[in-house]
Amino acid sequence: MTDLRLTYLLLVVLVMTLATYFTRAMPFIFFSKRKPPAFLNYLQRLMPPVVMVVLVFASYKDIDFRASPHGVPALIAGALTAGLHFWKHNTLFSIAGGTALYMVLIRVM
Repeated sequence: MTDLRLTYLLLVVLVMTLATYFTRAMPFIFFSKRKPPAFLNYLQRLMPPVVMVVLVFASYKDIDFRASPHGVPALIAGALTAGLHFWKHNTLFSIAGGTALYMVLIRVM
C-alpha cells in the first residue's frame, strides 16, 4: 500500500513539474519568431496593479469594523505599506514593513 502512495505522489509531482515548466516556457515557444500581440503587452502592464488591488481587498474583507479595535491596526499598517511603497518603490520592503507594524499593533492594541 505504501509503494502505491509513493508512486502516486511521484506522479503528481512529475505532472505538476511539467505543467509549471510548460506554462513558463509557453511565451518563449509561441513568441520566439513573432512579436506578441498588443493585448498581451497591455495585460502585462496592467496585471501587477490589479493583483495588488485584489490582495488588498481580500486582506480587508474579514475585518469587523464594529468590534474593538475597529480595524485600526490593519488600516494603519496598510497606510504604512502604501507610504513605504510610494517612498522606496520596493515591494518587498513595503510588505515587510507593513506586516511588521501590523504584528506590533495587534499585540499592543
